[in-house]
Amino acid sequence: MKTAGITPGPPLRAAWTVWGLGASFYLLAFFQRVAPAVMTDALMREFQIGAAALGNLSALYFYSYVAMQIPTGIIADRWGPRRLLSLGALAAACGTLIFALAPDMMLVGLGRFLIGGSVAVAFVGCLQLANNWFPPRLYGMVAGMALLVGVIGAVCAGPPLRLGVDAFGWRATILVSGLATILVAAAIWVFVRDHPYEKGFTGPLPTADIDSPAAPVSILTGIRTVLRYPNTILLFLIPGGVVGPVLAFAGLWGVPYLTTHYGLPPARAAVLTTALLVAWAIGGPVLGWLSDRTGRRKHLYIGGCAAALACWSAIVFIPRLSLPVLVVLIVLAGLSSGCMIISFAFAKESVPRHLSGTATGITNMGVMMGPTLLQPAIGWVLDRHWTGILDQGVRVYGLDAYRAGFALMMVWAALSVILLVFTRETHCKPLD
Repeated sequence: MKTAGITPGPPLRAAWTVWGLGASFYLLAFFQRVAPAVMTDALMREFQIGAAALGNLSALYFYSYVAMQIPTGIIADRWGPRRLLSLGALAAACGTLIFALAPDMMLVGLGRFLIGGSVAVAFVGCLQLANNWFPPRLYGMVAGMALLVGVIGAVCAGPPLRLGVDAFGWRATILVSGLATILVAAAIWVFVRDHPYEKGFTGPLPTADIDSPAAPVSILTGIRTVLRYPNTILLFLIPGGVVGPVLAFAGLWGVPYLTTHYGLPPARAAVLTTALLVAWAIGGPVLGWLSDRTGRRKHLYIGGCAAALACWSAIVFIPRLSLPVLVVLIVLAGLSSGCMIISFAFAKESVPRHLSGTATGITNMGVMMGPTLLQPAIGWVLDRHWTGILDQGVRVYGLDAYRAGFALMMVWAALSVILLVFTRETHCKPLD
């Protein structure tokens, strides 16, 4: 007979193998997130579209991704990570194939929308595997490793994808990525299991929770229940102020800012924005591990947010920084922004275990609200402050315009620091 309590976990090699298969889907999700950035010329030429239409096409990914976060959390609690990840990867593969083979913009947009909605399950599923297969003391670090894997996917969607597009065309290259996603879906279905006991291991979950799982709840009931815990509401609002500046700067506005006001060639400016993403990816597991090791969530999160805010403020408001200082500040902004990964462990510990998927989905929705809102908002402010200067038909924005636009990042980051003060420390244990 099983006894209630925490049982020893499975071998770490087995845990990493199962989790790694799930994380491979998250790598592909990040790859698809940024892939259009290196295919802009090919897509515009193929479909005879302008920048606005291309921007809307890329944004379809984010719209469906964000919309799926709360349903994903509920589905994760009902289905478990194996079904969630394998079926999500299969749907993502279908969307990728539609995107690669589409003859017109309607089907291209449909493919992009389907990709965003289906890969939305990847991160939540990875966190569920981390929760089920790893001891609680490693949860924050493993969540940070997911971010690292995701950024590796983004790097693969940079120069390697561009080389593939140049050599074989964008359709063939994206088609290969769709076939790879099918293989990932099959591997997850065959080799991944929701709990260690399904592979003959004991696990870190309380056996009482496994033997007597909570009854399924409706989506609205799950949301209402989770939002009764104040930490969940705060952790929905906070991470967007950390992630939003990183992805708004690295994903859209950093290169024109650096080329215009520091005179950097676009290639070198792109290297700096890539360095920001790499530093962010490294900061995630490091700060997650520190949080696990110290048994603290709140104070480390506050420190990371405050450091990121200070770095961004210096980058934006101190004119003409020397290049070495600028590089250091960008790297420090990325490293300190890795503190956002603490959100997921923090949120998981702030609700009953059977609602952890719902809490994670709500938190991840808050994460993605950052770039979803800040990227177009900064663009709107830039246009409002545009003085009419053009360079080969491209609008050139002044330093005052960028400062006004980037001020939105500072406001949200400052709000995140303030809201963190009101969170309740969990000490890396579920709250009562």
